[in-house]
Parts: sequence; C-alpha cells; structure tokens
Amino acid sequence: MAKQPMLKFVTVERDMPEKRDAKVRNTDFDEIYAEYAAAKAEEQAARCSQCGVPYCQSHCPLHNNIPDWLRLTATGRLEEAYQVSQATNTFPEICGRICPQDRLCEGNCVIEQSGHGTVTIGAVEKYITDTAWEQGWVKPVTPAVEREESVGIIGAGPGGLAAADMLRRAGVQVTVYDRYDRGGGLLTYGIPGFKLEKDVVMRRMDQLEQSGVEFVMNCTVGQDISFEEIRGKHDKVIIATGVYKTRELTQPGSDAGGIVRAIDYLTASNKVSNFGDSVPEYESGELNAKGKKVVVVGGGDTAMDCVRTAIRQGAESVKCLYRRDRANMPGSQREVANAEEEGVEFVWLSNPLDFSGDAVSSMTIQKMRLGAPDASGRQSPELIEGSDYAEEADLVIKALGFEPEDLPTLWDQPDLAVTRWGTIRAEFGTGKTSLDGVYAIGDIVRGASLVVWAIRDGRDCVAALLEDLTAAKAVAAE
Repeated sequence: MAKQPMLKFVTVERDMPEKRDAKVRNTDFDEIYAEYAAAKAEEQAARCSQCGVPYCQSHCPLHNNIPDWLRLTATGRLEEAYQVSQATNTFPEICGRICPQDRLCEGNCVIEQSGHGTVTIGAVEKYITDTAWEQGWVKPVTPAVEREESVGIIGAGPGGLAAADMLRRAGVQVTVYDRYDRGGGLLTYGIPGFKLEKDVVMRRMDQLEQSGVEFVMNCTVGQDISFEEIRGKHDKVIIATGVYKTRELTQPGSDAGGIVRAIDYLTASNKVSNFGDSVPEYESGELNAKGKKVVVVGGGDTAMDCVRTAIRQGAESVKCLYRRDRANMPGSQREVANAEEEGVEFVWLSNPLDFSGDAVSSMTIQKMRLGAPDASGRQSPELIEGSDYAEEADLVIKALGFEPEDLPTLWDQPDLAVTRWGTIRAEFGTGKTSLDGVYAIGDIVRGASLVVWAIRDGRDCVAALLEDLTAAKAVAAE
C-alpha cells in the first residue's frame, strides 16, 4: 500500500520560504521571500489535513480548490496543480504574493485552529504558478470560436484584467481603456516591488495582449474619450476603474508643501525603482524620502507600503502614525512585522493635530485612547486632553484610504446610479448597473477592498454578461 502523502502536520512544522535579512532587503525593492525548493513545497503542501469541510476554501473569495492543489503539489503533480489553481483564479501567482492569507485562507485553516500552525497556502500557490511560467505551461488564450460581440473595459486593474481574460476565453472581442501608461492598475503602480515584482504583472499583460486583448493606454475617460463613445463602440461596457480619490487631512496646515498623497508617492517610486522611468517630482525630492524625517498617517496596507518604501529610499527616520492600537489596525499584521524588522517605528493611539511651516517642518501629535465601540463594533478613539507633543517631519504621507471619484459628473452620466458613499450601485453577483448594457466591478462598487475580491467580481460579471450576450443573440435571431 502506498505511503499516505498527506496529514503530516503533526510531524512537520509550518515553514515559510526563507525571508531575506532585513538589513539587506531594506536597501532594494526585490521581493523579500526566497523561492521554495520543490522538496520544501511538497513537504509543506503535505501538511494539509484534507479535511472534509475545508474552511480555507470557504474563506477564500474565489473559493479556490486549495486542498486539491495542495495534494497534487505534495505528490509532485505540479502541472495538474497549476490547472486546478488556474480554474478558479485568473492570477494565482499574484494572489499568492499579496493576498492577506493570515485573514483569509490561512487564518481559517483547520490545523491552525488546532494549534499545529497553518499550511503555507500562499507560498505554495506562488510556487505552483511561478513553476508553471518557468515550464511554459501558461499559454495565451486561444478560444475555440471567435465571437463578433465586443466589450469595452474601463480600467486595467485586477478586476478589469480578470474580466478581459474570461471574455477572451469565450471568444469575445475585448478593448481595455486605462489612464496610465502601463496596465495593472495598483498592481503596477500602487504596490511596491518588494511585495510584487513588476515582471510578474507585465508577463500577464503580455499574455493578455497575445490572447487578443486590445489595450488603449494613456486614455482618461471623460477627457481623451467620452463614455458615450465607448458605449457606441461596444456591445457591453464594464467599469473597473477602482477608487483613486485620496481621503484628505483636514487639520490646520495640512495644505503645506511636503504633505503628499500615498498614491502619488508610491506611483513615483514604482516608476523609478521598477521601470527606470524619469519622474521630475522624484528627482526634485518632492516625492522622495531620501534623508528626510518621514511620518505616514494611516494604518492600512497602503500605509505599510509607504513606510517600507521610505526606508528603502534612505529616509533619516520613518514613523507610522495610527489613531488606534496594533490589534485594531486594518493592515496585515505580517506587513507590520516586516516593517518593524526593517526599521519603521509605529506610534500607536496617535493622531495629527496640526502642521507647521509653508513646507512642513513639524507637526503636533495628540495621544488617543480607545473608548466605547462605534456602530461597526470597533472601539472609537478618544482624545487624551493635555497629551499633545511636537514631532519633526519634513515629509508627511497621507495614507488614510481611498474614495470613489464622482464618475456620473466626470463622465456626464447623470443616470449612472451611485450609493450614498459614491460607489456605483450594481447588482450583486452580476455587476449590472442602472445603465443598459453597462456593468461595474471591483473597488468602484465595493469601496477600497482586496485584489482577490476584484478578481472574483470580474469573473462573476463575465458569467452574467455572457448570458446576456447569448440571450440578445437569440432574440435577434427570432
């Protein structure tokens, strides 16, 4: 009888890929984890308990068949593992790198709950798909039959790209419009290379182009082309713009020079460090932390990206100011630990009161405490009177989150219904909006959320859209 390849969680401990030393990795923008060797990936995959009710799968927004591809990896059947992974996830190598597995699949692993340490699901997922690329198993899409219908997608972020991939698999003609010079959205310009190296994103862009997706870059809808023009060119339209409007600081002095938006700061860094582009604001020092005392305001993953980028740019000091405590911050605890290792100082239970200088030179910080829970159940921060103190700062980065742009106004579409938060009102599971033939997916519907949810929305929307195209074709044939 063959030896049971799984259920090794009792005898084999959880073991992540080796993390590069903090004093080395904080000088470059390369990914911080080394690759698994084949034997190590198989060993870690074999820790899966193959439980009858896989909570890892049910807590994954894509409901990935995680136990199946772990078992295939454990038995050395990597190409099959890749096919199973790709069946439910358009970009598994990206999710393996940037998903907050500690809050999703790994955080709900059954053996983690029993005290044995979770299976390293994200690292194995990354290993499977990186191997698939190396071995040439990832191919351009070649639909069995080409269809005449076309779909325009506004936004080349993860949701739009996932939708484009699924549409091409069905043979639909696809054009993607995006405001940036490269596709990928925040995958390219919002997430630093030490979390997601850009060749990983660019090879997916190349694959989609080879699959027949047309990209129209440097194209801002409402300026370079109207929304009505796009609707006139295509049978259906998918809005996948994401949310890019920064939540602003409102304290006195917050309009001073040296107080910048996180998206501008990260975009400049990614263009310079990952693509070698020339960015005047970076070269002038406006969006460059070198030699500066940096304070990042916010506690989400974008704030973590900013503080870790500032360290790599050679900042004199980097502090992260957050109004709640460590346990209540929205960012990944794994990212907080990485940042602390690299030299970032976290200032918990603190909030800016005001800023000094035409070009910011200092700020007043007020200490907070957690009071009674608010409507969401989170404890509300309260000011501690008389606790203010001054903090030197010559670069302040606003990482307070993102809000939707006013698309009905920008695109001259007053009938495009939005919610009270400004996100597009779309039907759950299909993405249908108030405009006929127009769908919306990802953050522009959900608000700022995870890449994996944008991919899920893109795939679900295409399933509904294809049904609508087929129904319309049937009616036309009658």
